[in-house]
Amino acid sequence: MFIVNIIYKKPLEIVDHYLAAHRDFLEEGYQKNYFIVSGPRHPRTGGILISHLKSREQLQAIIEVDPFYIHQVADYDIVEFNPVKYHPQFSYFINN
Repeated sequence: MFIVNIIYKKPLEIVDHYLAAHRDFLEEGYQKNYFIVSGPRHPRTGGILISHLKSREQLQAIIEVDPFYIHQVADYDIVEFNPVKYHPQFSYFINN
């Protein structure tokens, strides 16, 4: 699994300009079963995205079509981890 820490590197006015396109990108990722959860950080300096993809390379390729990435609005820090303990209702995301 992966936690993606999205860090804004442009002012919020620029972020907001691309926000609808970024959310469309996220929606497509949810439809294709790439992502589990996402949302803005507080304070609003970026966001968090959790993915249960098996390949870092696949995740990187997907991120590279995010409008935030294309327009250099944000940096992406990808952290890979192995979930060894989890809530039973979360098992679908671990075992698929």
